[in-house]
Amino acid sequence: MKRVKLDKIGSAAFRAGISRDVYLTDEIVTEEGYVVAGRILNDKSVYNQLENSEGRMVPLKSGDCIAGVLGHRNALHGYEGRLPEKVNRGDRIHVLNLGGVLGECTSYNPDVGTPFEVEVLGAVLHFPYIGKRVGIPAHIKLEAISNDLNFRKVPPLVAVVGTCMNSGKTLAACEIINGLVKKGLRVAAGKVTGVALRQDVLRMIDYGAIEALSFADAGVVATASDTAKVVTRCLISNLSRSNPDVIVLEFGDGIFGDYGVQSVLDDVEVKQWLHTVVLCANDPAGAWGACRFLKRLGIEVQVVAGPVTDNEVGRSFIQKRLGLTPANARTNPEPLIKKVYGEVKPNVVS
Repeated sequence: MKRVKLDKIGSAAFRAGISRDVYLTDEIVTEEGYVVAGRILNDKSVYNQLENSEGRMVPLKSGDCIAGVLGHRNALHGYEGRLPEKVNRGDRIHVLNLGGVLGECTSYNPDVGTPFEVEVLGAVLHFPYIGKRVGIPAHIKLEAISNDLNFRKVPPLVAVVGTCMNSGKTLAACEIINGLVKKGLRVAAGKVTGVALRQDVLRMIDYGAIEALSFADAGVVATASDTAKVVTRCLISNLSRSNPDVIVLEFGDGIFGDYGVQSVLDDVEVKQWLHTVVLCANDPAGAWGACRFLKRLGIEVQVVAGPVTDNEVGRSFIQKRLGLTPANARTNPEPLIKKVYGEVKPNVVS
């Protein structure tokens, strides 16, 4: 057992309950969600920050000692990476996202450059027994929210889905939250799929949500088709306990990605709670294809947002060819808020 002073803790480890003074062990459990410490071996000029456990973006530099979380990532505009079969002290792995998810990078988008390389120093220990120096490997489930699926009362759900990452989902979700709050509704929010990062749920709180949670709060570092449905139900159950009038859910990544969006949208129980679906798309073809696909799942889109609505060309296509309401969250969020409010208000129990 070795004592180490961490320079930075990635936000992916937020629910592990660790401090900057940690003890390490060479016995590393190579499974998603376990916390490991490592030393950064290179410098980068782009994508060179880490979101720390407080949700702040801090620079990463060669020599920094960080705590991250083992996991995978499949990002169209970022890194693709997997969990290695085995991780040992001295191995070199990579930082796969801004939250400090660690794994073996297998491909990358040129816009983000090659990833940070990390020398593994050991597994971070958690000490659950007061007064005893008996440590267990730290995991992000240690301080996770309750997994009790008690659906006593589920308010109307607003789902914000996208054709891919960077399609305007978080901005649309935040503007919806802010607009509904200003109309007097209590709004809770969640991010149900993706890879661990706190900034989106923190923005939701900044925009007025009474509570905001993500899958990482439930102890999942990156969702997949076999985990997304269960963790979504967990978030809905927990968010419902604060008695909101409506819950706004952002689905990270796109509907065709590998984070399990389709498995959630095809869940019978989740679909029965959906009252409004907002589609964010980058272009007309994406909007057209996404609407057709969602119809195959029995889901109707009520409003289209995202870059496709940035000017009249896209808005006209949405209105004339798809027969849907176009609403740009960036330049004029009022039509988006009005449409969503009109959909959920009749279902809000005062």
